[in-house]
Amino acid sequence: MRRDARVDEEGAGTLLAVALVGVLVLVTMAVGGAIGVVATHRTAQAAADLAALAGAAALQDGGDACGEAAAIARRNGARVQECGVDGWNVSVVVTADTARLPGGVLDLRARGRAGPVLDGPDQ
Repeated sequence: MRRDARVDEEGAGTLLAVALVGVLVLVTMAVGGAIGVVATHRTAQAAADLAALAGAAALQDGGDACGEAAAIARRNGARVQECGVDGWNVSVVVTADTARLPGGVLDLRARGRAGPVLDGPDQ
């Protein structure tokens, strides 16, 4: 009783196709997660820069620098974790959440600092 070699290999193509689709799905999820992290970090950095600038402007106008920085960060999809005023300089640290990674939510931090511009090289 000799079995045909083709009978032993039936379904091998289906198994290979299912495995390749699984790998493709895994790679797609990994790339999507990486893109989400990069995009969220860019959002956090932009929010930190804008919050620091708004805080410095509010400080020069006699207002609440950290309150204004927090409001601007919130409008830009982040929240202020730290805010400090040193003379006319405002420094902030903001956090933004990534959008639903497979492992959970990742908090990304960014720093921003702003102050007055000096008029000349000797100042």
